[in-house]
Amino acid sequence: MTEATLTDTPTLRAQARKHVEDGAVTAGYAADRETVLKLLNEALATELVCVLRYRRHHFMARGINSKSIADEFLVHSNEEQGHADQLAERIVQLGGEPDFSPDTLTSRSHAEYVAGASLSDMIRENLVAERIAIDSYRELIQYLDKADPTTGKLIKEILAVEEQHADELADFLVDVPA
Repeated sequence: MTEATLTDTPTLRAQARKHVEDGAVTAGYAADRETVLKLLNEALATELVCVLRYRRHHFMARGINSKSIADEFLVHSNEEQGHADQLAERIVQLGGEPDFSPDTLTSRSHAEYVAGASLSDMIRENLVAERIAIDSYRELIQYLDKADPTTGKLIKEILAVEEQHADELADFLVDVPA
């Protein structure tokens, strides 16, 4: 087993004083920061599109089973907004600017904004979007690997919620006829 080399205290102190205006981004940050910021802004766009789609579906859900499903759409929308906030915060920590521009939101998002004509369509479209997010976040975690463990941890936490959403939506499809 190879031992990790630890930096001595005087060197750590000296390094911390260099580029102090960079905040949390130190010389030890190993990822390509510009690429990470671009990927995080794409994830932010994806979450924002999901917030909007879930909100629409919350208000537009109709049918005998719609009340409980519409309520869950609202819960999912709120959770997606929380993810967007976390991503925006991380972007700022890395010295970037979160891109909330509505003009380019859908082109930067991995998920699509699909209105859905029926409750079944809405469930299916939300499930498709969750599955896109799941694969996208898994790839982002692999890309970050050990180069940015803080962002990787954040994405893993968001991924767990997206998987829970997908599971709940898949269960709804069983109960709602197409």
